[in-house]
Amino acid sequence: VQLQASGGGLVQPGESLRLSCAASGRSFSSYVMGWFRQAPGKEREFVAAISRSGITYYANSVKGRFTISKDNAENTAYLQMISLKPEDTAVYYCAASSTYYISTDAPTYDYWGQGTEVTVSS
Repeated sequence: VQLQASGGGLVQPGESLRLSCAASGRSFSSYVMGWFRQAPGKEREFVAAISRSGITYYANSVKGRFTISKDNAENTAYLQMISLKPEDTAVYYCAASSTYYISTDAPTYDYWGQGTEVTVSS
């Protein structure tokens, strides 16, 4: 599976962005899809994930502001982000895992996109 993340950009605090993760190859629906982010000088951290059946899980820092979804027909996962804060500034990566359950651990994800940069600044 190859993943291509897009949709990042520069926004002001309080604004919204939607990230997309387009997947190539078959069996997109059989993967757990996740979003991680890495801010400058910090380790990569879990943001959100969606299971094969559509169950979602979020990091506490984004709960209520971010929504993960996927369109199996389009082989695409999304991360809708609202009420963005400067601390959301990071490179965002999408990832796919063949595990059955949602995981927040990066090593459990088998495939990674190249990252898309999100900058929240006034």
